[in-house]
Amino acid sequence: MAKIPNRPEEIFQEFTDNLKAVYGDSLISVILFGSGARGEYRPKKSDLNFLIVLKDNSPSELAKCQRQLTKWYKRNVAIPLFLTEQYIQASLDTFPIEFLEMSSAYQLVWGKDVLSGLRSSKANLRLQCEREFKGKLLHLRHAFLESQGKVKDLPALLSTSIAAFAPIFRALLYISDIEAPRKRADLIKQLYQSFHLDSSLFETLLQIVRKEKKASETEAEYLFDKYVEEIDKLSRIVDQLVIEKEENR
Repeated sequence: MAKIPNRPEEIFQEFTDNLKAVYGDSLISVILFGSGARGEYRPKKSDLNFLIVLKDNSPSELAKCQRQLTKWYKRNVAIPLFLTEQYIQASLDTFPIEFLEMSSAYQLVWGKDVLSGLRSSKANLRLQCEREFKGKLLHLRHAFLESQGKVKDLPALLSTSIAAFAPIFRALLYISDIEAPRKRADLIKQLYQSFHLDSSLFETLLQIVRKEKKASETEAEYLFDKYVEEIDKLSRIVDQLVIEKEENR
């Protein structure tokens, strides 16, 4: 009953039926996004991320599905993102990176395709990119100090960092009118090719994340220095971007 699916599609019917039973006519959409929709789902390692669109996402409505959360969690389903159509349309200027990331790779499981045709302002994307780059650089330096230079912590630290930066990388490519690949490794490759970053560095970092390569303490410190340097370079690029005035949509 609580078997972790080998493919996301294996739980679609049961998951949707559960939601229909709980929400009835209030249920508008069930959408898979994240690694499962990008073709990067790994059983027992990846979470399944769903956007659930309801007519009403008040706390009392969300409480209706609390009993189902444990069962979903046992099947590697993360706590779904419950939104309304009105919230999505009103938040494109506030969370442009998040909605760009979601709409760049998703699978409509059931109902209305509320992500189709979503467009984020490049000016809003540029501003959020700048803020995210600078904020995450601070957290990155803090995380490195917190790890106390332990080499064994490097793969997890890099994996978490790259996952956090990936949506910002995608937004930067979008702003620059460069098509962004869906898969993360391809996305990073496109990034360093487009912005003349250190390709060998990022290839090495990805090897460490996949645990295909181990780094010595000295090498780990060097790689981390170079990684921060390249991210800082991207931050400066974003800071200097000029966005032409966009037509009203």
